[in-house]
Amino acid sequence: MKKTTKKIYDELFERYASLNGIKKNILNAFEMIKTTYKNGGTLYCAGNGGSASDSEHIVGELLKSFKKKRAIDKETANILLSYGVEGEYLVNKLEGSLPAVSLISQTGILTAFANDKSWDMAIAQQLYGLGKQGDCLLVLSTSGNSKNCIYAVLLAKAKGIKSIVLTGIGGGKLKEICDENICIPESETYKIQELQLPIYHCLCAMIEEDFF
Repeated sequence: MKKTTKKIYDELFERYASLNGIKKNILNAFEMIKTTYKNGGTLYCAGNGGSASDSEHIVGELLKSFKKKRAIDKETANILLSYGVEGEYLVNKLEGSLPAVSLISQTGILTAFANDKSWDMAIAQQLYGLGKQGDCLLVLSTSGNSKNCIYAVLLAKAKGIKSIVLTGIGGGKLKEICDENICIPESETYKIQELQLPIYHCLCAMIEEDFF
């Protein structure tokens, strides 16, 4: 791990001492996401309610600059520059990006599948169509027992997709079936959610630091 990446990691626990008991889990999640990106994979995110919003938040931090300026890759930049003024404009405005998809944001497929089949399978259906071996699925569930997330993780296992759960102290069923679990030491939903944000901000910042 780069020194600057480790500094981001260490600062999380300086600010939130209650998370010290899950330091290793957070580091393992970082390594899993990092490996996914090194191998050309995609991170998929999903959750319900507040965790659905968090899923979109995570994707937003990965698809564009977060804490630091990100340049686009030189090959794409050189091709765009050959297009003249418009291409130069694109190079100046675009930011480096890491592939991430929120599986709770696709209104058409979510509502179609929920109406025609079942809501609890709507995330798994998307992952079946989009995911491939070597990708990673991050699910957020304060209870650890969200049915649609459980089914998505089971589908992920069948396709060779690694899985991480960000959940509460008990962990629920998702703790048992995910490849890595980050069980926040709180049991009340809002208290779990309050600590989800600094954890995934830390993960996104660490990933950005390593790749840009």
